[in-house]
Amino acid sequence: MEKAKISAIQLFALMFIFELGTGLIVSYGASAGKDAWLSILLAICGGGVLLFVYYCLFRQYPNLLLTGYIREIFGKYLGWIIGLLYCLFFIYICERNVREFGDLLISSTLPETPLVAVNISLILVMCYVIHLGVEVVGRTSEVFMVILLLLGVTGNFFILISGDVDFQRIRPFLEHGWKPIFTTAFPNLIIFPFGEMIAFTMLLPYLNRPQFAKRIWLIALISSGLILVWTALLNMSVLGVDVMKRSTFPTLKAIGKVSLFNFIERMDAIVVFTLLITVFFKAAIYLYGAVIGIADLFKLDNYQHILFPIGAIIIFHSMMNASNYPELVEEWMDFGSYYIGIPLLMIIPLIMLLVSMIRNRYKKKMN
Repeated sequence: MEKAKISAIQLFALMFIFELGTGLIVSYGASAGKDAWLSILLAICGGGVLLFVYYCLFRQYPNLLLTGYIREIFGKYLGWIIGLLYCLFFIYICERNVREFGDLLISSTLPETPLVAVNISLILVMCYVIHLGVEVVGRTSEVFMVILLLLGVTGNFFILISGDVDFQRIRPFLEHGWKPIFTTAFPNLIIFPFGEMIAFTMLLPYLNRPQFAKRIWLIALISSGLILVWTALLNMSVLGVDVMKRSTFPTLKAIGKVSLFNFIERMDAIVVFTLLITVFFKAAIYLYGAVIGIADLFKLDNYQHILFPIGAIIIFHSMMNASNYPELVEEWMDFGSYYIGIPLLMIIPLIMLLVSMIRNRYKKKMN
């Protein structure tokens, strides 16, 4: 482990930005139609359950990374294999985030720029910041959280006064009953982004005040979740449910409709900067979790030696993941969430918690 510490405020900033991620931009929960916001609220509750599982594991092993206490629970060999699977998962999600940012930037702002140039630029900056250490990542997140909030307030203000908002578009509630709400929330909305918070099991040992971890995690979960609820409501109120479902990036389309006094328009830059901030930190946390996890598994003295090679792998795979953005989304919806997300983010953590609780109870009886 790196000899570093991050403060409670820095951890909250990282969690808050991480949770927002690409959920602010994509059609998050749109498959539930007008009740997308209800699906997100339900997913917040499901995310709270997963948070409880992750936190309990952290409390039992406060000084170990996820890759460390997996081996404590499952044994040296099986734990090593499962730990490596989590590192590969972190790399895979990092690739997806980089690709999503590249697709948005090219489709909205830089249509003549090669995708590989965007991806390389983002990865190089991420690698540089991570090379400086987790403390630098934490301090940087404090600054960018303020910028992110200012961008959010500005964008919402202009949309609300533009005259394009009609909250009647979100009515009636429960138009198709509860079934689409539940099927949308589970597993996709719970896994993305709330279940993905398992990445912070690689950062929590660096917290300088571990007793605040639960409170920070809960506040970040609720605050970011409510922002996602509001974003879904606002997008639907501006675009309507049909347009929102068809849009690849509905937030970009919603803010693109702003036109005031024939002067204030082309507000797309707000969305692009927002996604740049959220994706940068989310992908950086995944990349950091992957490299320190691999360093822990292979007993490397310094994770920095493998940082840039793994960054190069991410660049290559981000280009090869899919031929276009819709294919990237379909790949995750059809395969990733069920065969990767559910086992790694739900089933295995729950098994780890049960095994560790049974083992601890058995030790107490023996003593």
